[in-house]
Amino acid sequence: MEVRVFETYEEMSRHAARMIAERIKAKPNLVLGLATGSTPVGTYQELIRLHKEEGLDFSQVRSFNLDEYLGIAGDHDQSYRYFMNANLFDHINIDKANTRVPDGTAADPAASCQQYEEDIKAGGGIDFQVLGVGGNGHIAFNEPGSSRDSRTRVVDLDDATIKANSRFFDSVDDVPKQAISMGMATIMETKEVILLANKAGKADAIVKTIEGPVTEAVPASLLQEHPNVTFLVEKEAAGKLTG
Repeated sequence: MEVRVFETYEEMSRHAARMIAERIKAKPNLVLGLATGSTPVGTYQELIRLHKEEGLDFSQVRSFNLDEYLGIAGDHDQSYRYFMNANLFDHINIDKANTRVPDGTAADPAASCQQYEEDIKAGGGIDFQVLGVGGNGHIAFNEPGSSRDSRTRVVDLDDATIKANSRFFDSVDDVPKQAISMGMATIMETKEVILLANKAGKADAIVKTIEGPVTEAVPASLLQEHPNVTFLVEKEAAGKLTG
């Protein structure tokens, strides 16, 4: 486990993008696990710059996203498919047929989740996973109490998560109450992980994730047991770390 603290969000984002670029150059058909939310946007912007200005080639890259709201179609402006297209895929030379986001409108969500797991395994597993962390310690939509053995499934969103995500909707009442999320076991099987965190509002979650006990009550703390994880943390989010 490695922890790196950065003075600014921009420095953190550039470093994360460089790590991804190095892995793609070493393995052009890299399988990327991708996250949404405000935290990775800077990383995606830097990846776009690396593609446009330095020729970073995504033509063979495959990707799997962590999660999606249940009941929201991919063309909805708050869907995570829409987010990924707007913030990354539309601006690089990735084949969108090789980009996967859970299907929020699947007729049989349970079967769709099982297929997602099978597709990850068929693709050789995720080589490099990008994560953020919620203020309550969730990763993907694995809320506090999520089992370490969990797989891609439909989950109920915590009230704190719904409130935090309401800033993206007209009102809190418009935020979906359920989502599809990769499980903790799925995430822990990825070959390499980076977790990004910025802003003081994540400081409590970060200290519990990195220095607290390993507990399902703080799902991100399970990453302490991952064999290859790097925490990239902007200094305000790292403010309560003692190490």
